[in-house]
Amino acid sequence: MNKHSTVVAALFAGMLTISCNADDVPPAAPLILDMVHHNPGEAPYDSAYVDPAVIKEMGYNGKVYFFFESPSLAINWESVDPSILPVGSDERSWVDAKAAEIRTMHAACRAEGLTIFAQSDLMLFPKRLIQRYGMEKTFGDPKHPLTQKMLRAQIDEIFEQFPLLDGLVVRIGETYLHDAPFHQGHIQNKQSAEQTIIPLMRVLREAICVKHGKQLIFRTWIAFDKNLKTYRAVSDAVEPHPNLTISVKHCEGDFHRANAFSKVIGEGRHRQIIEVQCAREYEGKGAYPNYIANGVIEGFEEHDRMPAEKLNGIREFVTTRPEMFAGVWTWSRGGGWSGPYIKNELWCDLNAWVMAQWANDPAQKEETVFNRYARERLRLDSEDVAKFRKLCLLSAEAVVRGRNTTHRDMNPWWTRDQNIDWPGVLKNPAAQKRNLQQKDESIAKWNEIVELAEAIDWKDEATREHAIGSSYYGLRLYEIYRAIIRIADAEARGDRKAMRQWIAAYEAGWEDYRQLVRQFPSLSTLYRMEEPCIGKKGTAHQSILRIKQRLAEQGG
Repeated sequence: MNKHSTVVAALFAGMLTISCNADDVPPAAPLILDMVHHNPGEAPYDSAYVDPAVIKEMGYNGKVYFFFESPSLAINWESVDPSILPVGSDERSWVDAKAAEIRTMHAACRAEGLTIFAQSDLMLFPKRLIQRYGMEKTFGDPKHPLTQKMLRAQIDEIFEQFPLLDGLVVRIGETYLHDAPFHQGHIQNKQSAEQTIIPLMRVLREAICVKHGKQLIFRTWIAFDKNLKTYRAVSDAVEPHPNLTISVKHCEGDFHRANAFSKVIGEGRHRQIIEVQCAREYEGKGAYPNYIANGVIEGFEEHDRMPAEKLNGIREFVTTRPEMFAGVWTWSRGGGWSGPYIKNELWCDLNAWVMAQWANDPAQKEETVFNRYARERLRLDSEDVAKFRKLCLLSAEAVVRGRNTTHRDMNPWWTRDQNIDWPGVLKNPAAQKRNLQQKDESIAKWNEIVELAEAIDWKDEATREHAIGSSYYGLRLYEIYRAIIRIADAEARGDRKAMRQWIAAYEAGWEDYRQLVRQFPSLSTLYRMEEPCIGKKGTAHQSILRIKQRLAEQGG
């Protein structure tokens, strides 16, 4: 074990006390949290990870409940004004039912000895409160005195009415109201350190950490996660506290492969918990092999070009700044919108289990943890463990090349959830050449993944069927991706022969892809031709139909 590993091991064994807070209080043991991110506006996922007993067995020590399971929606506001949610009203009945549901969840979680967090959107208040107190124009301003008063009252009621709750996870990036019919949410200037982030964090620190002795995890996403100067300004302006943690995604922005490793990790003077999405919303949501735990821990291949002095994985963060490492927070399921919807949780289970087990002892190698999963969870023998390892590492290489490139040449938003948009053509000829080459490399890797899946001696038929079927799912989908990108390239060059060739490959690819569900019943739902991505008007399929029509009109 090297010097850095010794330091990390000592820290998490309780042998070393390092502190980054003003009161020189030794940091608590790392939080290892999981959350199921249900699709807003839809029925909750049917997932094993909803059960606290399941995630405890996997190595987690806490659970984060999703937005619509948050007590911020379930308090009765009687300490402020009983007429806000009057007894007998539809609003009060809804809130009381939500409160009962949440208390049942908390009791089940506490029975397993897990720490209980709730993710909450701020600012979020009952519509009647906003109207009654004339807050329509000010409730989203965390500097406004009345807003602060109501926010403090909200926090008081949350912890008084839900005493098992250990803390809140606060986000200010967006506000979802799909399952909150009687509440209204909005926050002004969400990326302004001076106007929003600093005053809000100060209020929450005082109200949650100091007054109630509870924990606050403040998310950076779409607020102060990309601008290092802003992050440092926030860090300098808010006094550290043992119960205050800042949450940072391992990559900048959304969970896209080829995005840079977060530049704010390891910065400032507050402890940080790292967010990891296990069933990636831009990469199939667990529908096909996509092993990301290795890249998150050790650094993805696209981060190899980062300067030596910069961090490129969370192992380096834990090694160089162990006093700042507050733990790992995974989304075992969810993120994004709609489908694909999986029936088998194998691939997200692998990512979640490895992340949780590694976080319990960051001195261990990721490969050691992975091999334990293969032996203990899948019961593979040594030869098949090696095959499974190769399959999973290949999946990470295939995904980044098939959706983008290792240089992030493509706009990552061209395909997400269950939908595929028109990718266009890169203006830089060298980048476009690399893009096309890596699409071919991706298919070669997917073919090897299928071969490995078929060669492994799986110990039960259900796992065998799904491992092989989902590997074919990845191959067929990425063949469609490649055909789309080749069609766009051929159109840009005016190459009719290539257009016809790749349109034929595209149509055959969809036929092969759709046939899979007949052979492999455990597969997820399929991607859809006709539905545009969120925020988009067209689809790749519509563009291809227009190209096909032009070719026909031109006699091709």
